[in-house]
Amino acid sequence: MTARILDGTKLAAEIRAEVAAEVAAMSGAGRKPGLAVVLVGHNPASEIYVRGKVKSSQEVGIYSEQHSPPETATTEELLALIASLNARDEIDGILVQLPLPAQVDAKRVLLAVDPAKDVDGFHPMNVGYLSTQRPGLVPCTPAGVMEILRRSSIPVAGQDAVVVGRSDIVGKPVAMLLLNQNATVTVCHSKTRDLPGVCRRADILVAAIGRAGMVTRDFVKPGATVIDVGINRVADRAEFDRLFAGNAKRLETFLAKGSTLVGDVHPEVAEIAGALTPVPGGVGPLTIAMLMANTVKAAKLRRSQK
Repeated sequence: MTARILDGTKLAAEIRAEVAAEVAAMSGAGRKPGLAVVLVGHNPASEIYVRGKVKSSQEVGIYSEQHSPPETATTEELLALIASLNARDEIDGILVQLPLPAQVDAKRVLLAVDPAKDVDGFHPMNVGYLSTQRPGLVPCTPAGVMEILRRSSIPVAGQDAVVVGRSDIVGKPVAMLLLNQNATVTVCHSKTRDLPGVCRRADILVAAIGRAGMVTRDFVKPGATVIDVGINRVADRAEFDRLFAGNAKRLETFLAKGSTLVGDVHPEVAEIAGALTPVPGGVGPLTIAMLMANTVKAAKLRRSQK
């Protein structure tokens, strides 16, 4: 048996097309959604992410602007910038790209974002809305996981779901979303006893732990749906061989580039799972698509509350 591959790139394109249609309708009514991205300093990985977010915004017709304070920016300077963006009516979404420089109090900065404009869904008020099933903004990656399940016609209600990882950004919110959809949810972490045994109970297994290929076939019930949220860069040859032994095509790319991307799920899981998200091309593309959807949702929620 080979797992059905859940194509995140294709699903993200569907979502972006739907968002573009909504933006066109809103723009026609004189109300184009607006997104402001704050990128402090010059972190190369962050710069790539932000470029992708701004480009995606433009492609779906959302107004976007980038603010790039210097690496030396203080907490107070960033709080002043956030306050000015909160006050601007044409900005519906504010995204602060993490990580922030060491001298900045990241928690204070994130807390300063107006919850109605918090398109990352990190503000405690939005976390509270999610846990009490009120309308609010949901973190983009967990929202993307749920869209993959919904658009792939994978039932959630009544299923046993296991989430490996308890981060505030992915693990906890995805567990809450699954619970809200009537799954029976177990959240695992570094102190979980018999992790493979707990994972083998899952009809839906979400891996969000940040360790390359940690989830092997012993973790997976035959026929289970496995959602791989991890993106890990492997540059060590021994680690590559553990994950991709015998994959000549992958080896050729690895030798040419000096590294390869792999999720938290070992490639061998494809032989036992019923459905699996690939890395790259699985959950990743959904994250930016859901940021676009969240910006439109923020614009609509803000309009309805005025």
